[in-house]
This record gives sequence, C-alpha cells and structure tokens, in this order.
Amino acid sequence: MTRLGFLLDSASCIGCHACTVACKAEHGVALGVNRTWVKYIETGTFPDVGRHFSVMRCNHCDNAPCITICPTNALFRADNGVVDFDDRSCIGCKGCMNACPYDALYINPATNTAHKCNFCNHRIEQNLEPSCVVVCPTHAIKVADLDDPDDATTRLIARNETAVRAPEQRTLPKVHYLGAPQAALDPLRSAIASDGMIWADTTPQHPTPPAASAGLEARTAYTTAHETTWKSRVSSYLVTKAAAAGVMAVAALLALLGHSEAQAAVGVMPAVAAGVLLAVTGALLVGDLRRPGRFYYLLTRPNKRSWLVKGAWVLAAFAVVCGAWFSAAVAGAGAALLLLAAPAIVAGAAVAGYTAFLFNQCEGRDLWQSRLVLPMLLAQGAVAGAAVYLLADPVMDVPDAGVVRWVFLGGLIACGALTCAEFATGGNRHVEAALANLARGRWARRFWVGAIGLGLMVPAIVTVAAVAADGGPTLPAIAAAAAVAGMWFYEDSFVRAGQSVPLS
Repeated sequence: MTRLGFLLDSASCIGCHACTVACKAEHGVALGVNRTWVKYIETGTFPDVGRHFSVMRCNHCDNAPCITICPTNALFRADNGVVDFDDRSCIGCKGCMNACPYDALYINPATNTAHKCNFCNHRIEQNLEPSCVVVCPTHAIKVADLDDPDDATTRLIARNETAVRAPEQRTLPKVHYLGAPQAALDPLRSAIASDGMIWADTTPQHPTPPAASAGLEARTAYTTAHETTWKSRVSSYLVTKAAAAGVMAVAALLALLGHSEAQAAVGVMPAVAAGVLLAVTGALLVGDLRRPGRFYYLLTRPNKRSWLVKGAWVLAAFAVVCGAWFSAAVAGAGAALLLLAAPAIVAGAAVAGYTAFLFNQCEGRDLWQSRLVLPMLLAQGAVAGAAVYLLADPVMDVPDAGVVRWVFLGGLIACGALTCAEFATGGNRHVEAALANLARGRWARRFWVGAIGLGLMVPAIVTVAAVAADGGPTLPAIAAAAAVAGMWFYEDSFVRAGQSVPLS
C-alpha cells in the first residue's frame, strides 16, 4: 500500500517561489490563486532578526474534512493516498474551502470549480516527481511514501523532529515540516504589520488576528490572499429557511391549541408563506453555487456523509409536509391538520437546525462548531416564524395572537441568552479571534447596531410594551420587521466573522 506525503525542509528553503511558478505552469493556475505558495515571516528585534520561508499547500489529510463535506464526491482519495478532485462533478458550493483548516482550496476562475494541489498525480502515475519537487533548487521539497519504512524521506521524518499544521484539528495531515518555527505554521502567532508586506499590497482578503491578540511572535512579510467564501447569500438563506420552518411550527402549535379550523390563518397562509420562503431558500442556495447548472448533482451524485446533501433531503421532506398541509387546509380538513402538526414541528426543527451540522463539518471555522449553534438556530426559527404571523396579523384574523407574541418574545430572550453564552464560554484561540473580530473588529457595527440593537433590543422592548398595553397588531408587526432585519445582520456578521480568522 502507498500513502504519499511531503517533507518540506523550511531550513533549506530560500523563498525563491520556483515551486509556485512550476505549479502554475504545470496546471495552468490562474493569476490571483495558488495551489502552492511560499509564506514569509520575520522574527526577532533589530538587529537580531531572521526571515523564514514555509511552503503552503494541501496537506492530503488521512482524515480529510473536504472529502466529507463535498456533496458530489468531486473530492476523493486516490489509491496512493492523495486527495484529488474531479472537475466534472464539482458544483462550486465552496463547502470544501471552509472545511479545510489550511486554506488549500480555491475556485478556478476559468472553470468555476474547486481546485487544489493534487500531488501532480498525473506525473506520479508516470513515475515522475511532482513539478515543485523537480524545480526546487535546494531540494527542500521531498516526496515520502509514509507506508514504506525504507523510504529515504520517511526515514528522515522518523529521525527528525518535524511538525504539521493545525494538529489540533485531527485531520492527520501528511505534509511534514522540518526546521519551521511554529510562528510560520500557526497563523495566529504572526500578523501583517501596519506598514504592510514586501512585494504585495494588503487587501481585506488578507485577514489578520485582532490587534489585541496575545501570543504574536512574528510579522507576516509575504503571503497570499484568500477571498471570503460564503457571503450574503448564505446569510440570507439562514433567515429565509428559519422563517419557513418557524411559520409552520407556529401554525402547528395553533392547530394543537384548538384552532385547526381557522382555514386562512392556520391552514393556507403558513403553508403558502413557507412554500414561498422555501423557494427563495432554494434560489439562494443554487445562486450561491459557482456551477448552478449542476445543482441536480446533489441528487444524482450524492455524498451521503455531506450535510449539504442531507440538508437538501431535509428541505425536500419539509416541502412535502408543507404541500400536505396546504392540501388539507384547502380541503377544510381540520382533523388532518392535527395529524400533520407533529410532522410539521419535527420537519420545521430539522430545517431550522440542520445547518448546525453543516457548520460542524467546516473544520476550518471553529466559531461555527460551537454547541450553541443548534439551539441558536432553533430559537431564531421561533422568532422568524412568529414574526411572519405578527406581520400578517394587521391584515388577517390570527387566532391566539397573544400566544404568538409570547413565542416571539421567548425566542428573542433565548437568542439574547445564547449570544451572551457564546461570548462567556469562548473557546480556543480561533474562536476567541473570531469573537474579537465580531465584537471589536470589522463586523462590530453590523453586530452591535444591526443584530443586537435592531434585532433583539428594539423588538423585545416594543413587544413587551404591546403585551403590557394589550394593544393592537401594529406595534408587534413593527417589532417583527425589526427582528427579521436584525436576524440577517446577526447571521451575516456571524458567517463573516467565522471566516475572518487566518488559516495560512
């Protein structure tokens, strides 16, 4: 059995970038993206300073999270242990880019599919070395067969103290570094200085740890930029599916409270609203793919371990429940709505919450892997679902509107408590850095003003006032609109802050 890996001798590397150029020439890699690149860091204080070079690339992990999350098996393990990719199957979902803790994947602008180092497998199959190995002038890049104890490079790894990147992620990387300082391998131990980098202008795609981060040991003098992967479409989809799930759950609650005969408010309206919101959710998901025309590969080439695929199944099952609810409501079958209440609540909870399991597969984004993500998504579903009813209340007769207001207020309180718990419990250094960027960094205004102020405080105060005054539907409708808008700001800042921590 063969299990290929690399030994990268940082002590021998001279930072010439021959490997990067050879890789680009071998694979036709476009400008602005890289399969392999060289990172420079500088340590010490003048005049006792040093510059260190480290080659960055895919680690061909034995426990590769990119393979697990890929919904169409476009990423796969070859017989020699290399993590390779198939352009013909990739839908451009970008899930692999957030699953990788090493920033190793990128979207090829020519094909709109995910690419990465594939160990020059086409050369390996012809008994040739990878192009980067061939051109390295100091032979700092070496191929190892990690399953062959007699392999010369494997013996070097065994005899020397080598390091791997992000071992805490338990991906079992197969790229070993010799002579590399930890500050070169751990991006939270170095930062781009205020005077920038050599040979490159810094951009928003060059994330750095917060200024207040402890443990900085070096400055990053040269590295590549990596664009934020998931943006506003993902933030919007989280809101629309929460509202779709929540409105059906609230309708089921009203049916169980004895209002199943309210054909318009409990039967038709929630099913239609959920159907429209579900369609918008699907449009956002497909629109965020870099190859949207291949969206059906989720069904024809599914990787059943991926929560992108499982999420599609959940959404499809929820659509069936909504269709059955609508049919029963049009037929005036209140008894059928009672029978569908439990499936509607279960399906709604699944739709609201499955993204927590998808985020958990994003090994590179530790903020998203908090245990609080699932209860937060469920609480947001309650808020968004009740908000739909509160927005409908001024124009239609909503039975037990007081119950809906209490569901709304309870959801807001739960969201606020879970947000406080997130900051109170913290986490590892990546989580702390992401929370710092959320609370004090680039996304702070969006978080405090939009998510907390508009999304929680304003609707909570307005709803309490409306409940205390036992007033009409106008104030709760205003609170509902504010909550939905604030929820988008929360999701957008949370999604972006999770991706703001440098991985390479």
